Amino acid sequence: MNQFTFGSERRSLRVFAAAVVGALLGFAPASSEPIRKSGYAIGTDTCGSGDLAFPRIPIDMKAGFCAGLVASEEDRLKFPRSIIQVPGRDLFMVADMGGWGHIDGRLLLLDPRAPQGRRFKEVLTGVEYPFGLAIGPDRKLYASTAEAIFRFDPLADNPRSTVETIIRHMPGRRITLPDGTRLDESAHPLKQFVFDRNGRLFVNVGSHSDDCITPSPITKPCAAAEGASAMAAIWLFTPPAGGVFPALPAGDPDPPHTIYARGLRNSMALALHPMFPDAGYAFLQGENGRDLPDIFEPNEEINAIEQGRHYGWPYCHDLSTPSPEFKRVLQSGIYKSLCTANALYKEPFSLLPPHGAPLAMLYYHGGKFPELEGKLLVGLHGYRPTGSRLLVYDVDDRGFPKPAPAPVRYHVSCAADPTRSFQTDAGEVAAAPFEELIAGWHRVNGARPQGAPVGMTVAEDGAIWLVEDKNRTVIRIDRATDDAPQPLPCDMRSQAMIDQLAAFVARDAQNSARLTMLRKGLVEKHCTGCHSDFGLAPGQSEMEKDDAALRFMLSQDGWIYPGDPDAGKLRTRLRGLGAEKLMPPGGESLPKTEPGYKRLLDTADLLVAKMVPGTRMRIKSGPPQRKFYGRTNKECGEIPAAKVVVVTQRSAVDKPGFSRFFRPADPYLNGECTDVDGYYIRQEFLVPVQ
Repeated sequence: MNQFTFGSERRSLRVFAAAVVGALLGFAPASSEPIRKSGYAIGTDTCGSGDLAFPRIPIDMKAGFCAGLVASEEDRLKFPRSIIQVPGRDLFMVADMGGWGHIDGRLLLLDPRAPQGRRFKEVLTGVEYPFGLAIGPDRKLYASTAEAIFRFDPLADNPRSTVETIIRHMPGRRITLPDGTRLDESAHPLKQFVFDRNGRLFVNVGSHSDDCITPSPITKPCAAAEGASAMAAIWLFTPPAGGVFPALPAGDPDPPHTIYARGLRNSMALALHPMFPDAGYAFLQGENGRDLPDIFEPNEEINAIEQGRHYGWPYCHDLSTPSPEFKRVLQSGIYKSLCTANALYKEPFSLLPPHGAPLAMLYYHGGKFPELEGKLLVGLHGYRPTGSRLLVYDVDDRGFPKPAPAPVRYHVSCAADPTRSFQTDAGEVAAAPFEELIAGWHRVNGARPQGAPVGMTVAEDGAIWLVEDKNRTVIRIDRATDDAPQPLPCDMRSQAMIDQLAAFVARDAQNSARLTMLRKGLVEKHCTGCHSDFGLAPGQSEMEKDDAALRFMLSQDGWIYPGDPDAGKLRTRLRGLGAEKLMPPGGESLPKTEPGYKRLLDTADLLVAKMVPGTRMRIKSGPPQRKFYGRTNKECGEIPAAKVVVVTQRSAVDKPGFSRFFRPADPYLNGECTDVDGYYIRQEFLVPVQ
């Protein structure tokens, strides 16, 4: 099977999924629907003990571990990005960015022992892109915005009155590049930061773009990554004697900084060994690499950070592969032969799975899991098959992962080939092997969404806490007292269904024309490179290009729900709806600067809406949810009022009084029915789409 194929096994595994989910969640097949929170099906089982026992969620974990759902979207979480415990208290601070709406962020105080629905208290609101959270050398709580780092007392009667800013003017969302170009949306404005045991402060200043590519020919180094205030760098701030930064009075300049390391596109994952900065101890960074048009290239990286070194961006990727766009820059000057024969460059310590997006990294120290003591935990947030998991690395006495000779293999995805070795253009390479504490975390209808881990911390009792941004959850990992349940099966769109949908489009002249317009005006012009190559390759005919692009989009998790454009990520991301970032990057200006771009967005909606032959009907207003069924009257799920479905038989021939409709958006399926059995709803619950 390839990574998007599930083929003939789908039906049997769907039956298996229903049985496994039922056993896992503690309900019999004939029972009523389980409770769902943030897409997770909640049964009677719990994870944890006493007043820290939370509903157990069905994610595939290493034996001996379980995950409990502490908070969900029902608790009004919007886009949580990091978490940390308040020292000495059974309380946690959560940075909720609110989305990419600039000043929608909040800092929330979480009391996990409070009654459900009353666990959060807003401490600070109107914060621009809050992300980093850390406990400083003074045991106070520090937080970051896009441009600043400050400390505050979350337990004060008026926390805002306790805010003391220590850094105020780092490159943020709005920046001016060295050549005078003004950017209103820098690509990576979030500020992750860490303190070492001497009180020194290391801050991620991410790159302004994916790859710094300018019009050809490129003859000069990436200007934004040069100089004393370089982006794509780690900045070092050193405190005065005593190890604590003073509060900045209004109008005072920031404390001086140095560029500790360069060539790091976006250092969202930073980890210091407790003995750092003693000689030889690890300072590790998880690199979010550039988005080349290949699902397996480039690899992400674990870098061993040393002062004064350059780590390659945008000139090198993987271990020593030069970026072809910067060929001239690598032929002379300071970056001559940077990737292959230049003492300034330090290649990655180990590769990580490609496009995994490491957003959190820490050393585990706690009494709950002795088998993890001192090991390195890395969370992968990426939405591609290699993301959505939590890794565990064995490390040496100085905190460095232990490399092994090639081939070193890693699991790709539930539906892909079982494993793949770490590879570069030069072939298989050595890398540090890892275990998966949370494996895959792919979506399974009726059981769980795709995992989206971001921030991570270890509590004083040794439990591991995670936040997910897209699923809007806080999760606590505890010791499991029972055997690990059987992994849930894959639940992606089958190859047979992709074939069917592609055939529908190919047979419809209007939709074929829409697809061509979308492929030329949007996919080829703005999307390739950010989301693989869409299956496009040299030598393909125009028809083959259309087919490849469509099949790629249909293979992506949640992008397209035929007949219902409002339900898919293709629409929400293209139009910048909801918390997730707009795509393509910078797309907010395209409706104004590119004639016909708005028509392209409408064309995408029409392509999805008209993809399946039939009549689009709306679920009639009334109860918030309307149940639908299979041919044998098995309950398949519920659809919200006002949602749109494609009716293929207004009066179903095999179910009088019902209409048959095409497979609905996955969030409404409970995993109990199959596509072969079909989906039916009472005729009176449908009204024409106006």
